[in-house]
Amino acid sequence: MADWILIPGAGGDPWQFHKLVPVLEKAGHRAIAVDLPGNDKKAGLSDYVQRVVDAAGGREVVLVAQSLGGFTAPLVRERARVKALVFLNAMIPLPGETAGEWWVNTGWEKARVAAARKGGYATKFDLFTYFLHDVPKETILAGAKHNRPQAERMFADRCDFEEWPDIPIHVISGREDRFFPLEFQRRVARDRLDKEIDEVPGGHLVALSNPQGLASQLLSYGF
Repeated sequence: MADWILIPGAGGDPWQFHKLVPVLEKAGHRAIAVDLPGNDKKAGLSDYVQRVVDAAGGREVVLVAQSLGGFTAPLVRERARVKALVFLNAMIPLPGETAGEWWVNTGWEKARVAAARKGGYATKFDLFTYFLHDVPKETILAGAKHNRPQAERMFADRCDFEEWPDIPIHVISGREDRFFPLEFQRRVARDRLDKEIDEVPGGHLVALSNPQGLASQLLSYGF
């Protein structure tokens, strides 16, 4: 049995994982989705890290970092017992990088637009096209009240770690992710972690659109 700590993306609402948690629990694991202060204008990266450390509660845990949560995960490793790290459609940082710098440093905008043109969907961002296109309608309706804005403060704080820890690190990428397109994620994982991605069917919010498939991939790691 593993203790899974699930780190949300922008907005920080743990509801992003409300379908995944019971699937992991049914498999005999413990899973906690962390409530991050995403809409708190005063909260910095250290506040996000503290929330995750508190959720870990001294236990040995596996971190799953979704999207913007990728900037929190490396710093948690320095303050908690982390036995493995999984990036999920994530912003994988370089040591000392800010989340604000990441977009230009990785060439995200060019990759996103190129993928949109190739895929035949709008190049201009909108929530449905890029985040919700594969999420069930009933889930979209239920999730409206959980759509928190993301405060800007977090994007200015440096992810101040020196090197990646010597623990298992995996990268899961949604095959239909339009926000962080698959080939973009593949390149970033290779460049920054020297890792290959594990593909699962689904978009950027794959924990909402395909929780069973995501859980199967997570459990396949054998933690």
